[in-house]
Amino acid sequence: MPAMMRGWRGKCPNCGAGPLLHSYLKVNDQCAVCEQELHHHRADDGPAYLTILLVGHLMGVMLHFVFVHFRPEPIVLFTIFSVGSIGLSLYLLPRFKGAIVGFQWAKEMGGFARKR
Repeated sequence: MPAMMRGWRGKCPNCGAGPLLHSYLKVNDQCAVCEQELHHHRADDGPAYLTILLVGHLMGVMLHFVFVHFRPEPIVLFTIFSVGSIGLSLYLLPRFKGAIVGFQWAKEMGGFARKR
């Protein structure tokens, strides 16, 4: 769990001090502080699936609640929920990627076991 939380914050899962990502979703090859190799990660589509799962369920419930109780105009409803979905997706995607890399590091998956 600590490695996943470090990854969620965008920090190295080993030391928690160095940056994990050097652009929006690009993982550093190694940590600048502890020199832990990070290129072994295999996050692939996992962060996108988790983001879609969470945002879809959250926005679906909220959309139903707002529509049933307030009945706003369709364009207002569309605008608010489109901006909310995009904003939440952009916020969660790098955090889920960091958490998945931290999970893989903690479970020694995909080559992380060699240099710990």
